[in-house]
Amino acid sequence: MSAQKVRLGVNIDHVATIRNARGGALPDPVRAAHLAVEAGADGITAHLREDRRHISDADIERLSKELSVPLNLEMAATEEMLEIALRHTPHAVCLVPEKREERTTEGGLDVAAHHAHLRPYIAALNKAGCRVSLFIEPDPVQIAVAEALGAAVVELHTGTYCEHCFAGRRKKAAAELKRLTVAAKEGAQRGLEIHAGHGLTFDTVQPVAAIAQVRELNIGHFLIGEAIFTGLAEAVGQMRALIAAARAESAA
Repeated sequence: MSAQKVRLGVNIDHVATIRNARGGALPDPVRAAHLAVEAGADGITAHLREDRRHISDADIERLSKELSVPLNLEMAATEEMLEIALRHTPHAVCLVPEKREERTTEGGLDVAAHHAHLRPYIAALNKAGCRVSLFIEPDPVQIAVAEALGAAVVELHTGTYCEHCFAGRRKKAAAELKRLTVAAKEGAQRGLEIHAGHGLTFDTVQPVAAIAQVRELNIGHFLIGEAIFTGLAEAVGQMRALIAAARAESAA
C-alpha cells in the first residue's frame, strides 16, 4: 500500500516578526518563502493580522505575485481582510480567531457560535475561487458546522497536543492525539479536506503526520526558530523527511 504524500505548508510570519523588531526591510519574509519552496515546501502560509505585527500588506502583494506554489492567507473574518483577500485571490484562505492581546493564535475558531457571522465571508471567498479553510478544535460539532457553512477544508488545532507533549503529560498527549485522529476521520467522511497545525516540531510532528486523513501540515514558528541554528533549507528538509517517514510507516 503506497503512502499518500502529506503536503508541508511553511508559515513565514516570524521572519517578518524579526524584521519588524528592528524596522527596515530585512530579513525579507518573501526571500524566506522562496528558500522554503526550494527546500521542499509545498505551499506558503502567511497571517495578515489586523495590527500588522508581522506580515504586511506589501508582503502579501509580493507573495501573491512571486510564489510558484500555493499561498495560504490566514486572516480574521473582517471586512478589511475580506477586501484584501478578494483583491489578491490567493489559492487558499484560512479563517482564524484573532485577538489583539494574544501572542499567537490561541485555540480554534468557534464556528458553531459564530456561524451567522462567518457564512457570508465563506460564501464570498468561495465565489472568488479561494479554497476556504477553517482553523478549528478537533471537535465533531465544529466539523459538522464547518461542512454546513461550505468550507472545503478544516485545519485541526494541534497546539494542545503539543503542549501536553512538551510538558511530559503522556496520557493527556495520547488522549489529544486520539481526539485529533477521530476528528480527522469525521471530517474526511463529511467530504472535508483535513489539515493540521500549530506548535508542531521535529519531536511532535510524526504522530500527526501518520493520521491517514491528514493531507497538509502547516508549520512556522518552530521552523523559523530552528533556521537560526541550522538554516531554513535544512530545517524544512528535515521536517519534510520526518513527515514522509511517518506517512510511509503508517501505510506499511
